[in-house]
Amino acid sequence: MTDRFSSHLRELADGLWRAQLEHPFVRGIADGSLDLDKFRHWIRQDYRFLIDYCRLLALAAARSPDLDTLARFADLLQSTARTEMELHRAVAAGFRISAEELEAEPAAPVTQAYTDFLIRAATTRDFAELAAALLPCMWGFSWLGRELGAKDRPPDPRLAAWIDSYASPEFGAQADWCRELVDRLGAEASGAGRHRMEAAFIASSRHELAFWEMCWTHQGAPSL
Repeated sequence: MTDRFSSHLRELADGLWRAQLEHPFVRGIADGSLDLDKFRHWIRQDYRFLIDYCRLLALAAARSPDLDTLARFADLLQSTARTEMELHRAVAAGFRISAEELEAEPAAPVTQAYTDFLIRAATTRDFAELAAALLPCMWGFSWLGRELGAKDRPPDPRLAAWIDSYASPEFGAQADWCRELVDRLGAEASGAGRHRMEAAFIASSRHELAFWEMCWTHQGAPSL
C-alpha cells in the first residue's frame, strides 16, 4: 500500500480514471472536436447533479466529526452553491441556455443513479465511506483539468475556459483538502473500514465514467 491512502484508492481505480481521460467526450473537449450539443447536455445534467451535490455537502457538514471539518464542508457548500453553479450559469448563457432551463432540467437516469448513491452514502454509511464516495468527483475533475490544461487549448474559448476552471489552483486546493481528509480517515479506519472506503471510491469512479458516457450518447430523462 502506498504512503497515502488516497493514492492507494487512485491506484485501485486507475483503469476507470484512465478511461475518463481517454473517453471521446473528454478528448473532444481537449481538441475542440466535441459536438457542442453534447456539451450542452453535459451543462444541463451537471447542473442538475450539482443541486444534489450541494445537499450532499450539507449532509457531510452535519455529520463531520470535528468543527474544522464541518467548517471546510460548509465552505465547499458555499463555493459550490455560489461560485461553481454561477460559473455553470455563465457557461450555459454562452450556449443560449437560460437559468430557468437549467433549473427545470430533469435528471437523466445515470445522473439520478449517481446522486442516489451519494445520498445513500451520506445517510446510511459511516463518515469515512461518505468522504471516500465524495472524493472522485472533486479530485477527478481537478486531475482532468490539469491533464487537459497541460495540452494546447481548444480553439473554442468556451471549452478552453472550462478546462481552465478545473485546472485552477483554487479548485485543486479543494481537491487536495478532500484527499487529506480521506488520508486521515483511512489511517484511523479498521481493515474492514478501509475496504468499505475502497468500495465507495471505486463505485463513485464508475459513476463518473458513466456520466461522461451518458453525455456522449445524449441520454436524457425518459419521456412520460
